[in-house]
Amino acid sequence: MSLGHCPRCHSRLHLRKPHSLHRTLALVSAAIAFYIPAMVLPVMDVQGIGASTAGGSPGGSTILGGVVTFWKTGSYPVAIIIFTASVLIPILKILALLWLCAATAGRAHGTARSHTMAYHITELIGRWSMVDVFVVAILVCLVRLGVLMTITPGPAALSFAAVVILTMLAAMSFDPRLVWDHQRRNP
Repeated sequence: MSLGHCPRCHSRLHLRKPHSLHRTLALVSAAIAFYIPAMVLPVMDVQGIGASTAGGSPGGSTILGGVVTFWKTGSYPVAIIIFTASVLIPILKILALLWLCAATAGRAHGTARSHTMAYHITELIGRWSMVDVFVVAILVCLVRLGVLMTITPGPAALSFAAVVILTMLAAMSFDPRLVWDHQRRNP
């Protein structure tokens, strides 16, 4: 709901988000709970002629197993992209949201400007976390070769999608004005 425009920068003004801190912490907690199975369980099952990588076999179909497999085969850019999008970004996003919640409660140090910048970076980068979910979906759709190879999404794909969605919702539910409110109360 827009309330008008800022006389200084002409941005639209909006109402505060009620219970922003509690909602953000609940969503981040749920994302942490889903992150564990997303990293441990198979993200996809690839069945070829007489072979399967399901069940978390060595170099199997977990996210980290896929990173290791790509690294060992010399596909360093692919391994780096998958590690960054699937492991590093979700962890950094969760940590940044927890840090922002701690900052609004007065339990983390830093300036309001640095907290606000961390919030905007978290919101911007977090959108790229969905790359892995799209890769699995595209592979499932494209590689339906029947006799030669079949790819089906594993349980980690759903968990990883939940992590991405929950962290996106957590970032959207966080009200960055709380950081400035804390700064104003405790100069």
